[in-house]
Amino acid sequence: CFANVSYHFPLLVCFPQELLTQNQVTCGKPVNSPRIVGGQAALDGAWPWQVSISLHGKPFCGGALIAKQWVVSAAHCFPWSANLTNLIEVQLGAYQLSVFSSNTVKSAIQRIILHPDYNGKDGSSGDIALVELKSPVKFTDYILPVCLPGSSVQFSTKANCWVTGWGAIRPGVPLKPPQTLQQLNVQLIQRGKCNILFNEAAGDVVEHNPIRADMICAGHLEGGKDACQGDSGGPLVCKCAGGWTLAGVVSWGVGCALPNLPGVYSSAPFYAKWIYQHIPSMNFVGCRNGGEGVNGSLQHAPALAFLLMSLAWVFL
Repeated sequence: CFANVSYHFPLLVCFPQELLTQNQVTCGKPVNSPRIVGGQAALDGAWPWQVSISLHGKPFCGGALIAKQWVVSAAHCFPWSANLTNLIEVQLGAYQLSVFSSNTVKSAIQRIILHPDYNGKDGSSGDIALVELKSPVKFTDYILPVCLPGSSVQFSTKANCWVTGWGAIRPGVPLKPPQTLQQLNVQLIQRGKCNILFNEAAGDVVEHNPIRADMICAGHLEGGKDACQGDSGGPLVCKCAGGWTLAGVVSWGVGCALPNLPGVYSSAPFYAKWIYQHIPSMNFVGCRNGGEGVNGSLQHAPALAFLLMSLAWVFL
């Protein structure tokens, strides 16, 4: 959630470079324009891939719809997944969690796939999970998938990026009813710079250079705006031409909205090949110039056979 104080082996795959026009791309295009200005409540339907994940009816994490039967989230959201899968529910098309809406669809889940690199520790690599729904959902104006980037995509620090969720508005302070979906414009931060920031500002609580190649940093260096508890697993999206594309999944951080300590996200491009391994029908997109400016082009990468098999949003 986002108020003034908010939030917070490789596989070689062939991706043909078949360009699509904006009209051919069906992902990442909300029917209702976001019309976003920063750190505030979203409009209903502005982020139709956003999902809420609940246990015993209580929301605990977010996620993003990537196909009719698949959601991507964070591995740290499911430390007990093997035993409680039948008690987890996914809400799609939700806007205000404490208000009934005919636009919302609830789905049981079939299974959860955790990345094998996730070790359950703070700041672990592999903090990404795939959630398979019991049955495919029907796309509506309020339920649509986000685009997935190919593994070669490198998002620009000048890209237009947003993080969304229903998490705490500050540490220990949950979002109040009607629990309206929150959104925050964030700046991507180069990995080397982010490591320097963490080494200087949190060197006593994190390992040296904690931001690895599978992670993305984003936020506001002045502090005061960030993701927080409950936002874990939710999407960080960036605009590529006409489609919003998943850049990362809310993973971990040191506190919420502290100066010089941006949020850390599991990188969607880094894990594109792993996602493809489990969902071979998945399509991926490119993002020319990393989303910088308004002239980026989407690029289609249909699923082909493999050529070669060659964190918890935590408060430290």
